Amino acid sequence: MMSVVLEINDLKKIARRRVPKMFFDYAASGAYTEGTYHSNEAAFKDIKLRQRVLVDMTGRSLKSRMTGQDVAMPVALAPTGLAGMQHADGEMLAAQAAEEFGVPFTLSTMSICSIEDVASVTRKPFWFQLYVMKDRDFIVNLIERAKAAKCSALVLTLDLQILGQRHKDLRNGLSAPPKINLNTLWQLMTCPVWCMNMLRTRRHTFRNIAGHAKNVTDLSSLSSWTAEQFDPKLNWDDVEWIKKQWGGKLILKGILDTEDAKMAAKTGADAIIVSNHGGRQLDGAPASITMLPEIVEAVGDKIEVHFDGGIRSGQDVLKALALGAKGTYIGRPFLYGLGAMGKKGVTKALDIIAGELDTTMALCGKRQVSELTHDVLHDYRPAAMRGKKGKEKHG
Repeated sequence: MMSVVLEINDLKKIARRRVPKMFFDYAASGAYTEGTYHSNEAAFKDIKLRQRVLVDMTGRSLKSRMTGQDVAMPVALAPTGLAGMQHADGEMLAAQAAEEFGVPFTLSTMSICSIEDVASVTRKPFWFQLYVMKDRDFIVNLIERAKAAKCSALVLTLDLQILGQRHKDLRNGLSAPPKINLNTLWQLMTCPVWCMNMLRTRRHTFRNIAGHAKNVTDLSSLSSWTAEQFDPKLNWDDVEWIKKQWGGKLILKGILDTEDAKMAAKTGADAIIVSNHGGRQLDGAPASITMLPEIVEAVGDKIEVHFDGGIRSGQDVLKALALGAKGTYIGRPFLYGLGAMGKKGVTKALDIIAGELDTTMALCGKRQVSELTHDVLHDYRPAAMRGKKGKEKHG
């Protein structure tokens, strides 16, 4: 099966067959009409590359740095909730694959495997993503647990104070672990290998929360606690408080507006991630890639800019880097690999992205990812810039 996997979409097709519908759809869907979810991918197609010939293509390297950390390529595994429901022990397997490949892995607060679970199977520091809850004691405890696990960066998500509705999750009866009824039973029966793998692990619910949050003792109390805990009052003062609590590298995720980017640059954080939460929050928001150039221009060299949203290939990574990102994140591509083939699938997803990035970089006449700038793009201007006078065409 591995030999016929040539692109991320091949992994997606296999995962669709092997992962119960509620969990596959959780990964492969967006909020409301899914307009922003689909535009994240589609917007990359508008960006064309300059083909260059008769240039020295030898000695190429994808090595780079993200927030001061050496990486095999400027691609990190994004924080994704319920990765441990795409495959048994999913976050642990993905973290191992990322570590072996030489790229950062970011563990979500809403993961199935806990901070301690992932730390137990890795040797190098990973990153931890934090959702801000109303229970500040719980947040302090989470941060202390991340410190104890020697996490090397904290990724603070800013765009989930309230939850955008994802219709498929409600229709499928999404929960972790699955609640057994006629709807979910049919989904599980169609995925016997997935079920067998799940029976071999004790990790079936949100282990960063269960056993750590106050009065959360079973699935019902966990569900109600989670629904009530996302803090709609989250503001810039909270960012300062979290920065002091953490004391290490801080990355702010969910910036999609130039004014917010300027505010983020003033916090003293180490990086921002241009992101619309994969189209899973504000439906009708612009595609992440269309906002990247404006945000890069707005913050200049005040803060490192990373990118997330819609990447499905190495070509997409190259386009984001050319538009000013210093690092990129993949969520769905690695989840499809995880659902399709476990740890091997995550490695395969990274191999595909790296191979495509390397070849595309060479055909654009570049040998180092650090050399990727606007000059590899053919007459590209984001939608927000079209028609504006004085904007220079590239290519």
